[in-house]
Amino acid sequence: MSDTPTVVVAMSGGVDSSVAAALLVERGYNVIGMMLRLWSEPGAEGENRCCTPDSMALARRVAASLGVPFYAVDVQDRFHDVVVQPFLDGYVQGVTPNPCIWCNRHIRWGFLMEYAQAFGADYMATGHYARLETSPEGRVRLLRGLDHAKDQSYVLSVIPQAQLQRTLFPIGEYAKPEVRNLARKFNLPVASKPDSQDLCFLANSDYRDFLARHAPSAVRPGPIVNSAGQVVGEHQGLAFYTIGQRKGLGIAAPEPLYVLRKDLRENRLVVGSEAELGRRALTAIEINWIAGSPPPGPFRAQVKIRYKAVEAWAEVTPDGQDQARVVFDSPLRDITAGQRAVFYQGEECLGGGTIQSQEEPS
Repeated sequence: MSDTPTVVVAMSGGVDSSVAAALLVERGYNVIGMMLRLWSEPGAEGENRCCTPDSMALARRVAASLGVPFYAVDVQDRFHDVVVQPFLDGYVQGVTPNPCIWCNRHIRWGFLMEYAQAFGADYMATGHYARLETSPEGRVRLLRGLDHAKDQSYVLSVIPQAQLQRTLFPIGEYAKPEVRNLARKFNLPVASKPDSQDLCFLANSDYRDFLARHAPSAVRPGPIVNSAGQVVGEHQGLAFYTIGQRKGLGIAAPEPLYVLRKDLRENRLVVGSEAELGRRALTAIEINWIAGSPPPGPFRAQVKIRYKAVEAWAEVTPDGQDQARVVFDSPLRDITAGQRAVFYQGEECLGGGTIQSQEEPS
């Protein structure tokens, strides 16, 4: 019986996951490649950006070139139920969801990790830009990827401690140009494949068109009002606007106007001046603490409120196991319900939760 650890690599046919697999083979692991077949719109089957027929074929070629087995796993129904439907429901409820978060939690580190364990795998690996560090006590810390421009710890902040202990991020110590050079070194057929940036299940659709087809109640036109309640224009559907948005409002005004909030009950979009925009506090719920439990009291941290946002200093006060109040040193313009607030201290990601509301500190 071999003592060589077995690792399932979540492959996508892209350069990052392909290099992750190649590095693990080079390091002596027993590697199994797996690719998820995700949901696509009826009539557009096979167009999900994470599992197009071309991507599937590329992943198979990479696995063959590395001499490792490859399996395609169908999770279309589960993906629709736990990623796509909550995306639609979120917009109907007036929030701006982040489906990549829920895909990581429920599909990759939920279904796929369980599937990998059923295969007898010791670990699961992905091509994410993040690093893991294990303490002498055996607790795993989640660290930013060495390439901060590509760092993906924000979307990994939802992974519980138990799953992180069975996870590997082979490319977290590399910058993107180095990863492409490694792909060439390993003679992988994906070395020049461009990165995909859009939500995978939208295929070639604009999210507005997608919502119009699948959640028409989220795109009802209605009034745009100022903070005094005066009608100043008409919106095309609350789902088409984000907090802090200035362009595309279609309003002629003597000073720039910004989206302040969405009034779901009255289907009104509330706008105002830049001075009215900022908020200094938020409440986050459904928090995952990477350590497994929250800090014992308030603590200072840098907080990201969107994947591409710049971190902002704040005081974070845990409230029980899965809720916290965050008070920023300075007002932020685009705190948005449904997005994720993620907490950092230096290179370490402490965890994060879903933004429930924005507010002024008491």
